[in-house]
Amino acid sequence: MSLRTLLFLPIFLMLTFFFSLASIAAALSDSTGNRAHRMASRWAATLLWLSRVRVRVTYLEPLDPGQSYLFAANHQSAYDILALLGKLKFQFRWLAKESLFKIPFMGYAMARVGYIPINRGNPKSAYKSLLTAAEKIKGGTSVLIFPEGTRQPPNHLGEFKKGGFILAAKAGRPMVPISISGSGQVMPQKSYRLHPGTIELVIGKPIPTAGVSPKAVEPLMEQVREAIQQHFKTSEDSRP
Repeated sequence: MSLRTLLFLPIFLMLTFFFSLASIAAALSDSTGNRAHRMASRWAATLLWLSRVRVRVTYLEPLDPGQSYLFAANHQSAYDILALLGKLKFQFRWLAKESLFKIPFMGYAMARVGYIPINRGNPKSAYKSLLTAAEKIKGGTSVLIFPEGTRQPPNHLGEFKKGGFILAAKAGRPMVPISISGSGQVMPQKSYRLHPGTIELVIGKPIPTAGVSPKAVEPLMEQVREAIQQHFKTSEDSRP
């Protein structure tokens, strides 16, 4: 572990504890979870600034603030979470792996905000989580998923899981592909070494899902994957 990472770790833990408490307090005074999500966004933006990681965001098309979406992003690094929380100026809730909700303070804060745990090892439980997320989207709250299911090695786009696309079909709201580049170089998968740098987010055009059958989501999966792949840059692509 590098000296930079060792110095940053206690700061990360302290800020996570402070902002978790602040998010819990905000959630108690606002049942929508919107205030608490804004608090989480400040936590992420602060950590990005302290770790000297810049985030460039490009919207290929303006999004309707009155519309709910299902955001789908590729996943290479823990810093994807910070980049999305800190820079995606949209109210959304995560569909996140259940183990994150067991982290002291942060897990409870996530639950109070309204983030949705999913246990991928239990199909019945996972399906219930998808139904919960679909109801949130129908009710006007956007949800963000990582369709690869877990972090991937740098420069690699993994296979997509069907769950998020079944969710999209059930919700009937547009899917918005998000291409994340550079995060795998900032903090690679299975590593805690921090390398200051730049992460790029390309927010793609919404893809309609109305009329898509939950039993036939493969064409939708391919369409979203192609949209993410189109703007996904590898480290070789970024060289001058």
